[in-house]
Amino acid sequence: MDESRPLLRIVLFGIQHVLVMAATPISAMFLMSATLGLGAELTVELLSAAFVLSGVGSLIQSLGPWKFGPRLPFVMLPGGAPLILFLSIAEQHGLRTATGAVILTAAFYFVVLPVFSRLLRFFPALVIGTMIVIVGVNLVKVGAVLVTGQPGTPGFADPRDLGLGMATIGFTVACYLLFTGILRQLAVMMGLLAGTALAGVLGAIDASGAGGGEVLSLPEPMPFGSPVFNLVAALPLMLYSLASMAEATGQTVINAEAVGKDIDARTDVPRTVRGDALTSLLGGCFGLPLMVTSGENIGIVRVTGVRSRFVTAAAGVVLIVIGFLAPVSRAISVIPSAVVGGTAMVVFAVITVLGIQMLGRSDLDRHTSTFICAVALALGLLPILVPGVYGHFPPNVRILLESGVAVGAFVAAVLNILFHHVRPGVAARLTTACTESDR
Repeated sequence: MDESRPLLRIVLFGIQHVLVMAATPISAMFLMSATLGLGAELTVELLSAAFVLSGVGSLIQSLGPWKFGPRLPFVMLPGGAPLILFLSIAEQHGLRTATGAVILTAAFYFVVLPVFSRLLRFFPALVIGTMIVIVGVNLVKVGAVLVTGQPGTPGFADPRDLGLGMATIGFTVACYLLFTGILRQLAVMMGLLAGTALAGVLGAIDASGAGGGEVLSLPEPMPFGSPVFNLVAALPLMLYSLASMAEATGQTVINAEAVGKDIDARTDVPRTVRGDALTSLLGGCFGLPLMVTSGENIGIVRVTGVRSRFVTAAAGVVLIVIGFLAPVSRAISVIPSAVVGGTAMVVFAVITVLGIQMLGRSDLDRHTSTFICAVALALGLLPILVPGVYGHFPPNVRILLESGVAVGAFVAAVLNILFHHVRPGVAARLTTACTESDR
């Protein structure tokens, strides 16, 4: 994991990480622009900031300066649930309040982290493994939606998009099967490039936005003006941060397993959370939603076998360069979502397998462990498999219930405490009481 490979190889492996995850900041900023009606110039500035902060966060998590970052091969991204919450706050209270909410939540991470660290002993492999399986299934769904589009929208499950997604998976498998050495390690990137080439042949690439415009794009601090700090408005994002810390716990443990590093969760998980908090604090100053560690690169590490954290550090440098060079980000943005989705499905499915492997070492032959895992999976997968199931609940309650990862982690942790900590103690006291009464 700490091995420094030849510079060219590190850069190539870093670019592979960037190509797989670049669609996330691009789609996040475009969704933000479309939802809030932002101008083209402001959208480019936000996209530039998203790439730069993703790179900065990846460097922090990979290199681990001082007490920030676990020194594991991590990349960081905007998007997902934090983006949706950011947009909701912006629509209700304005962009300045949404920016203030991000900054407040980043500070909230530091406040609650000491308490959260003390609870990590209640997250054994059974709980972490269950959580990782839920994370993996959720991410596979995200990748699949990139291929098919959202159900009910025009063009849903278009045969051409499905064909591109399946072809990209096929190209990746072929590269992994036929090649050895560095070419095999680059199978994910080569499959993605081959899928993009096929999309070009089929006329599925819209290159209209790839040309023109400025060469340099510099992120502007406080693009929406001075932030407004409103604790009530920031509450949903603060509640989400608790789920984010639980997810960071699982990602840190599984990432360490993927690279073969022995870690102490009580010290390394807080380093990951601090990295998330610091990057989010910086991102909030540039108008971005919360930044979170990505599970995508964990799958890439396992597929390729390249464990060096300097590869994701190189990816961080590439992301920063992309953020400053507008033509590069515009060129990456033309890769069809179906191609990215096909690659992502393979990478994300690997994360599910890693969770299953962890569960395999969690004494599942004990009936109580099997029961805990089953209940946690059932409740954690419910909002993923049945979107909108909690639609009639109050918004603040829905924030937590709709996070399958948070629900699964909470249920698994609570049941683990009840069955493996509380129940044995109660049984022992009852046995002692019965023995004394017999005497």
